[in-house]
Amino acid sequence: MSRAADLRREDYKQYKEDVQREGKPFYPFAMFHDTVMSLVVVIVIAGLACIWYFTAEDVGPGASKPGWLGVLYEDKADPGTTSFTPRPDWYFYFLFYLLRIFKWPDTVVLGTVGIPTVLLIIGLLLPFLDRRPERHPLRRPVAMVTLIVTAISMGVLTWKGATAPEAGAGSLAEVPKWMQEYNLPANAQPGAEIFAVSGCLNCHTYGGSGSPNLGAPDLTQEGTRNRGIQWQIDHLKCPSCVNPGSPMPPFEKLGEDNLRKIAIFLEASKGG
Repeated sequence: MSRAADLRREDYKQYKEDVQREGKPFYPFAMFHDTVMSLVVVIVIAGLACIWYFTAEDVGPGASKPGWLGVLYEDKADPGTTSFTPRPDWYFYFLFYLLRIFKWPDTVVLGTVGIPTVLLIIGLLLPFLDRRPERHPLRRPVAMVTLIVTAISMGVLTWKGATAPEAGAGSLAEVPKWMQEYNLPANAQPGAEIFAVSGCLNCHTYGGSGSPNLGAPDLTQEGTRNRGIQWQIDHLKCPSCVNPGSPMPPFEKLGEDNLRKIAIFLEASKGG
C-alpha cells in the first residue's frame, strides 16, 4: 500500500514539474482559445441563420418556397389533427427505441431511467476509477472494448429508432380486416377508421395492430365489458375523471360526433 502511495506521489511531483517547465498559464492562452472558438461557433450559427432566411422565398400567406436550409414557415399546426405522432429529436432516438424494448409497467423504468443513469454514473466515475498512467489505446483493452460496444449500441439503437415505423402506421388499411374477422356491424366502420388514425394505437392494440404502452389494454374485446356508449364517450373526453389516475390523454377535441362513432366501434368489438 505504501509503495503504491509513493508511486502516486512521485507521479504527481513529476506532473507538477512538467507543468511548471512546459505548461502555459490559463490566462491568456486558454482564455484566448476559448474566446476564439466561441466566436467561431456564433459566426457559424449566424451564417446558417442568414442562409436559411435569405435563400427561402415568401410566396404568400401561410407558405414559403424552400431555400437551402428549408422553408421559412409552413401551415400552422392543427391542434385537432388525428394522425400526427410526435417523435423526439434524433439524438434521443436511442431512448425512443428503448421504450419499444422495455414495456410498461414492469420494465419501463429500467429502460428510461435505469440503463441511462447507470451508464452516466459509470462515465462520471471512470476517470476516478482508472488512474493508470497508461493512455495508449492498444494497451487499454477493457476501456477500448467498452467504448466500442457502447458506440455500436448507441448507433444501432439510434438507427432503429430513426427507422422504426410509427405505432399504428398503416392501421387504416387494417379496418376492412377488422370488420370481417370480428363480425363488426356496418355502423362500426366510421369509428374504426377514426380509431385507427387518432393515435389510439400508440398505446393500445387492436387485432394485432398497435403498440402496448403505459399499461394500456388490448381493445379487441372491449365490447364484452358492456360499459355502454355513454361510458365510452365520457372516458374518451376525460379518462382520469372516469378512471382516476389514468395516464390516457383526453380526446374531447375530436368532437362529440367522432367520439360517439369511436364508442359505437368499441362497444361492437367483442373479439373473435
